[in-house]
Amino acid sequence: MSNEFTLAAEKRSDIGKGASRRLRREADKAPAVIYGADKAPESITILQKDILKALENEAFYSHILTLEVEGEKQEVILKDLQRHPAKDFILHADFLRVTADHKLTTHVPLHFINEDKCAGVKKGGVITHSAVEVEVRCLPADLPEFIEVDMTDFDLGQIIHLSDLKLPQGVELVELAHGESHDQAIANIQTPRGGADEEAEEGESEA
Repeated sequence: MSNEFTLAAEKRSDIGKGASRRLRREADKAPAVIYGADKAPESITILQKDILKALENEAFYSHILTLEVEGEKQEVILKDLQRHPAKDFILHADFLRVTADHKLTTHVPLHFINEDKCAGVKKGGVITHSAVEVEVRCLPADLPEFIEVDMTDFDLGQIIHLSDLKLPQGVELVELAHGESHDQAIANIQTPRGGADEEAEEGESEA
């Protein structure tokens, strides 16, 4: 993973909804909590501008992050994020501690590539995505920022499933661990209504 994210944080003892509102309004800080790794949860704050800047990068959502809490570095992943429905600020964030020898479970985005070169698209098909991310399980060192889905060889009428994904070494899909019935579709190539095939049939009927 090429990107590195480090955010400075401060411990907070003043907790509760009222305290969180004051933080966001008066100090321009986002309340957050760090938990996991058999340690007690820790309430912290992060500057709104810092976390908003980091969130502009897609990799932030599926990357091992470093939180510097008053000089102590902790490796974490982002597990939950609450945004204000109308304003550009963070209401609350949850971070999960990670350790090198323990597998973690999180979501990573799918990157669909070569869609313009797709065999089905060249025949007039249209690609429909039914998933934009997948849940993976792996050691922190193996966590990918994204998983590529190369669409080049998929043909018209074909459905792409989780089992079609080429996973990095050490990475497994959580859904597939539950059995074949969980082999969900992530994309398909369909002929659009009124597409090339229908137009050809209309032309034949008029002849």
